[in-house]
Amino acid sequence: MTKTNTPNTKRREEGVAKLTVNPFLDADFYARMRDYTERDAAIIKELKAIAEIRAGNKQPDPRLAPSLAALRSTVKKGLNFGDMLDRIVAGKEKGLWEPWMSTFGIEIRSVNYGAGPRNACLVLDLAANAPAHTLFARAGVQNWRSLAADDCAVVRSEKATETTPLKVYAVFYLDPAAE
Repeated sequence: MTKTNTPNTKRREEGVAKLTVNPFLDADFYARMRDYTERDAAIIKELKAIAEIRAGNKQPDPRLAPSLAALRSTVKKGLNFGDMLDRIVAGKEKGLWEPWMSTFGIEIRSVNYGAGPRNACLVLDLAANAPAHTLFARAGVQNWRSLAADDCAVVRSEKATETTPLKVYAVFYLDPAAE
């Protein structure tokens, strides 16, 4: 007769260390890690840390989020990103909102086109092939995914399947300025 022992649950809990702070928020750590890690592996490590920590909810308004400062000064389609956000809040040029945002890798998931608050839900793609990556790389911000996840209201992820890659999004909410 064989006796089977189940491992002590207390020991299992001690062995698993959970992250409390995303280490990729530190630009020096990110640079050191990239020195010895391939690009795809580094992005996967960063996305795992983001998924474990979740959203920081520090500044969910994209007009004020420090992580999006590099985007706000970038000019595409004749306007910078900050002006585009201000025009969305003001309700001007409604037909151009989605093409404006798509150039930055941002999708408008919901928005109020009528009078009153926009209540826009803007979703920034954090994947390895995100359109925003080149814009942040030009500005010299390599750990932009972690910074955006720390500012956003919600981090959403869609698991990878055989046909689709892992998708991770940072959700920001755009409302008009208080009067």
